[in-house]
Amino acid sequence: MIYELREYVAADGATDKLHARFADHTLDLFAKHDMAVTGFWRDAENPGTVVYVLRFPDEQTRNDAWAAFQSDPEWKEVKAASEADGPIVTEMTSRLLTDVSYWQDPTSTA
Repeated sequence: MIYELREYVAADGATDKLHARFADHTLDLFAKHDMAVTGFWRDAENPGTVVYVLRFPDEQTRNDAWAAFQSDPEWKEVKAASEADGPIVTEMTSRLLTDVSYWQDPTSTA
């Protein structure tokens, strides 16, 4: 299992647009492409920073899911509409995380 930690920083004045895009469109598109969200947060000190984690069985599945998501016509339309007045994200980072042998998730059913 791998996890992807993603962090987005909203452009000035675009925090509400970024949150709306996730809430109104992106989460449904993630589900459509079998992208399992394990959590979604905003930075307590900077509400314009959105952080979330996705879970994938392996890196190839992750790569395939992102390719399908990014080429989805609905996503392209949503992205273009949300950025009609300019970019809503100034920075995005992504990290792939893998399990360590010495910790077992207590909520895991495996």
